[in-house]
Amino acid sequence: MSDLMAEITKAMGFRHYALVHHVDLKPAVRSVHIVDYPQDWVERFQARRLYASDPIHRASHRTNVGFAWSAVQSIISLTAADRSILAEAYEAGLGDGFTVPAHIPGELNGSCSFAMAAGEMLDHRQLPFVQLVGSFAFEAARKISRIHAPQSECPSLTERQAECVALVARGKTDWEISQILGIGQETVIQHVKDARDRYGVTKRTLLAIRALFEGQISFADVFGR
Repeated sequence: MSDLMAEITKAMGFRHYALVHHVDLKPAVRSVHIVDYPQDWVERFQARRLYASDPIHRASHRTNVGFAWSAVQSIISLTAADRSILAEAYEAGLGDGFTVPAHIPGELNGSCSFAMAAGEMLDHRQLPFVQLVGSFAFEAARKISRIHAPQSECPSLTERQAECVALVARGKTDWEISQILGIGQETVIQHVKDARDRYGVTKRTLLAIRALFEGQISFADVFGR
């Protein structure tokens, strides 16, 4: 999971990520905690037990949609202590970021965050895509941590379905996919439909994200590397 997160974080232009439940790390608490923030900041964060008081975490409890850190004051009122925490994070190397809240009934609050390095600009144009990635990343982390009830085996795509979904992830139309793969457009439409049905999604974008985090296609397929 860490390798996948590092790859997609870099591909989206971010430097750091954090998949966490907002709770102190204790042996008795089974929680999601996959973090790639500057080590100095991670140590300070844990030593001061900022999981509940961190302004980004608190803001994520007030909304169900992702938000840029630069807009946090539009969600909660920032105290002097909040501003101090944000300033310390910046000094430690964290610039602007984007947090996707994760509210699962009966579970701890959590979030998936992506952060720029201090001084770097956030590309707001891709934030809708980041929202989708963050949502599915947290769900994948939940599965790994096994904090929810066991579910059925993940669906598997055929080789041709995976090829079609990989091209869907790159924004290709059904006609373009048919030309690239040398098959009929109706055949492509059927492969994509069958793949959507296997994952239980209706949107092409959701299909691509699900296939990414289930390992059916790679991030290189999406970003053309």
